[in-house]
Amino acid sequence: MERQVIEGDGVRLRPYRDDDVADLVAGCDDPLVRQFLDGLPSPYTEADARWWVGEGAPAVWANGGMAYAVADPDSDRFLGAVGVDRLVPMRRQAEIGYWVAPWARGRGVATAATRALTGHAFASGLVRLELFTREENVASQRVALAAGYRHEGVRRAASPQRGGGRRDSIAWVRLADDPPGPTHRLLPDLPPNGLTDGVVALRPTGADDVDLMHRLHTLPEVVANRVPPEPPGRAETERRCRRAASSWLIGTVADLVVVDVATGEAGGGLALRYDEPLTGQAMLGASMLPDWRGRGLLTRAVRLVVDWAFDTVGVARLWAGCRPENVAPQRVLEKVGFRREGVQRGRLPGPEGTRVDSVIYALLPTDRS
Repeated sequence: MERQVIEGDGVRLRPYRDDDVADLVAGCDDPLVRQFLDGLPSPYTEADARWWVGEGAPAVWANGGMAYAVADPDSDRFLGAVGVDRLVPMRRQAEIGYWVAPWARGRGVATAATRALTGHAFASGLVRLELFTREENVASQRVALAAGYRHEGVRRAASPQRGGGRRDSIAWVRLADDPPGPTHRLLPDLPPNGLTDGVVALRPTGADDVDLMHRLHTLPEVVANRVPPEPPGRAETERRCRRAASSWLIGTVADLVVVDVATGEAGGGLALRYDEPLTGQAMLGASMLPDWRGRGLLTRAVRLVVDWAFDTVGVARLWAGCRPENVAPQRVLEKVGFRREGVQRGRLPGPEGTRVDSVIYALLPTDRS
């Protein structure tokens, strides 16, 4: 493909030059860049940078790909890299990737560069571009969405990692005939300070919430509603917390932590799972540590997430289920306005091959109390 200069929105894509070497070294030796690019030499030396400029990038072009330096359109200083590689000519598809130097972050450089190169790649004859991110690389996933790429799934153990072993990769794809603009998100971000009524606050679950989430999800009454009804191992809880931000961006579930505003302590969890986007239905799950119960905090938290689901997310119907003998959460649901719709017999797997019933509650926007 021709190595033409591409002008983007606040960025310029151009071939690498010898005077990019110092910035290449500084960028590729940055801890955040190394964290997500396992294949980079560590440390990254001037010799590595000179090899890339003189041999590595030209080889990408020779094999039909594209390897661009991302530069400031005014000063022409190196800001990062973007490229297209791993072509499958018979399918007219390839993989796109990018990274941004620390002095250029927070300016939309990656998004602008990805949009520019995506458009150029499609104009050059490709019809499908794949983009892969690590599950914990939320910033890169936001770039993918902003550049119009759609989540397509997880490729298990797709990437080798530094030091041995393999990592999962999240796959994002854009087709040449996809609509222009960013990809629509089913679950938007919370306001900058989360949701609060002054007594409780809700914030997104993160990697630092493993202890709390493991305590919550190993409570007997919570385990009873799991499928299967077995307590999670700590590794499973760690993975859920690590993937929480990604799951939110993808649109499957918004995992939330309940915080007591007066003390700043966290003692509960809520999950809004968008189980039927086509019908506008989402499922609500909630749990609270035993010593937090009886203070009305969970009811307040549920009201907050209900209002956000209806008024901001645009959900049309919320539902929740619990075992018939688990009376406390049913009282919480009824206080918020949920109506009991019936019992689904044998809905959940129980212990030793049994089946257990589930009481189903539902809420419409006009039912709120």
